[in-house]
Amino acid sequence: MTRPLLLSARLSLLLLATISTGSLAQTTVPVPVRDSLALAREDSVREGRNWLSGLLRRIGRRSDDSLQVAAAPDAGSAADAPLASPVSARAFSSRKDSVAWENARRTAARASGFHLVVDVFAHELYVINAKGDTLRKAPAATASNATLAFGGRTWHFETPRGVRMVTAKDSEPVWRPPDWHFAEVALEHGLKVRYLERGRTVRLQDGTKLKIEGDEVGIIAPGEREFQPLVLDMHVVFDNTLFVPPVDTKHRQVEGELGHFRLRLGDDGYMLHGTPYANSIGASVTHGCVRLHDDDIEWLYNNVPLGTKVYIY
Repeated sequence: MTRPLLLSARLSLLLLATISTGSLAQTTVPVPVRDSLALAREDSVREGRNWLSGLLRRIGRRSDDSLQVAAAPDAGSAADAPLASPVSARAFSSRKDSVAWENARRTAARASGFHLVVDVFAHELYVINAKGDTLRKAPAATASNATLAFGGRTWHFETPRGVRMVTAKDSEPVWRPPDWHFAEVALEHGLKVRYLERGRTVRLQDGTKLKIEGDEVGIIAPGEREFQPLVLDMHVVFDNTLFVPPVDTKHRQVEGELGHFRLRLGDDGYMLHGTPYANSIGASVTHGCVRLHDDDIEWLYNNVPLGTKVYIY
């Protein structure tokens, strides 16, 4: 299944020089996806040379946010779905779904005072003042409504209907990739997933040690004692396994993926934020949040006070 251009990412192969040199010289060589996977496997079994091969995929591209998780009906099932789609028509999964939408729309229509309204189907956000006048109208990207299942867990990516509130605002926000991000990458490239834990060292097939020191993930080469931090903003992949760092490490912090400003809509990951992918605005592409153009999210950041209600339907 072809991935949308927005969600595609080039892969890099990180080859660390032979241990016999006494130091680990790091080189990044861009290669196509299939070739890089094959090359990684080839290098891992090359006789007479002790290469440390890691297929590291850039964390960018799948920026987003929400973590709606439900118990999966079949543990270990896997279903990959495209996250980008054109502007959605108004469609409902059931009568109950349509009634819920209508109730949310009516609630928004009755709202008073200064507030925001997000029309998910129309991909638009409105700023309404206390007189009922529209101060600003902005195009938006909303959720893909895709479902992802991996490793006994299921994520459904939707922009939630109902009434929310702006609980926090910040500039230059840092994105911490949720678990679903790693599930997507693993599914796309046929990788296993393993979570790294503090205080526990993982011994790779060639004897290299993978571990966490402080807030960094790194390696200790066979026969060496020096800890070598891995490249930031890259996925950690060794032995056909995608290793997921703890959420408080540098390897799980990505700058720029949420644009320059963010308005939080609670503590469950949903927010209004910017994006470096302006072409996505106006489509159903996100994992739950509402993306906006830079000038629109900056205006909201400067003019929408904490406690402002946000009506979503």
